[in-house]
Amino acid sequence: MNSVGIAQRPQTARQRVMKALWTGIWLVYLSGPVDDLLHGGHSAGVRLLGGIGLVAFVVWYLALVFRAGRRDTVPLVLGSLAVLATQATVLSLTLGRDWLVLYVYVAVASGAALPMRYARWTVPGASALLAVVALTVPGGRAFLGALLVPALLGGFSMTGVRELIRTTVELREARATVAHLAANEERLRLARDLHDLLGHSLSLITLKSELAGRMLPGRPDQAAQQVADIERVSRQALVDVREAVTGYRRPRLAAELAGAKVALTAAGVDAALPVEPGLDGLPEESESALAWTLREAVTNVVRHSGARRCAVELLHRQTLDGPVLELSVEDDGSGGSGGAPGNGLTGLTERLEKAGGVLESGPLRRGWRLVARVPAVDVPDVGSGA
Repeated sequence: MNSVGIAQRPQTARQRVMKALWTGIWLVYLSGPVDDLLHGGHSAGVRLLGGIGLVAFVVWYLALVFRAGRRDTVPLVLGSLAVLATQATVLSLTLGRDWLVLYVYVAVASGAALPMRYARWTVPGASALLAVVALTVPGGRAFLGALLVPALLGGFSMTGVRELIRTTVELREARATVAHLAANEERLRLARDLHDLLGHSLSLITLKSELAGRMLPGRPDQAAQQVADIERVSRQALVDVREAVTGYRRPRLAAELAGAKVALTAAGVDAALPVEPGLDGLPEESESALAWTLREAVTNVVRHSGARRCAVELLHRQTLDGPVLELSVEDDGSGGSGGAPGNGLTGLTERLEKAGGVLESGPLRRGWRLVARVPAVDVPDVGSGA
């Protein structure tokens, strides 16, 4: 399930709800000020003003936390924190020691909304202000030890969360850049390979076409030989291009696993995938068949199943027919319709059979499971002999 941290800006409505719930949990520590308002013996006017002050503090705190991650200027955030600290100071000095807990929220907001180079000063600053006010408020000294440590730890832990999120964002951007560069490199490599494959063949076809043209009509037999050579060269060039394109189009299992992780996570599906596929010695046809199977299975999970969890496993097994590599994709979604297999499964079955493998699929008690098995080693051709 996708979630969003307190120091991260929510991008979707679901993330905003999750962040509101996560932030709201920690507001339970405001039970002290609320209890003081209700049972602290204050007059009706003081209760009214204290309630307004507490609501204003919470609203300001939530606004500051929810803006964490935006490109706000540091002076604006510092000004907002100053307002928050002023509210905490006024409420603590006028209403008593139960309100000192507000400084913990000031420290947490400092760590969540400010970069580390500023938070390393504002978090201790909020804690120091807490200590000064606690020593001033009657009975506040008894609360100092219980609040000072949470203020420091909460504030600096939020700086760690903020830095972790920033590093994660930079890592994702770097991965996107690497993928873009890799795609460009593949295009250049394809262009070079096609030039190497077709350059000589096309030059030869052009030369022989010119020769055939000069030989006609005086030497038709020799011209016909040149035309035959042109046909042979063009057919070979077509075979070379098809082989090259087939190699480029062949999917790789490691790349499909990485793509499956991204697709499932983006769809809000909890994904469990193997980290190291262990594909040493696996025939190309077997790897290609498993890669197509994984792509089709993950596409079905994302588009049709409504699953919340998907587990992918790769297992090496020893059978009577020799070693096989087994790919299983299991989800907890709605499963199949129970009718005839669709075009996707039919195509996968044919692709796996061509590679010497088999495909099994069917509903579970809750969800759907697909299993594909392919030979883990090259299968010798039975028809060949010495």
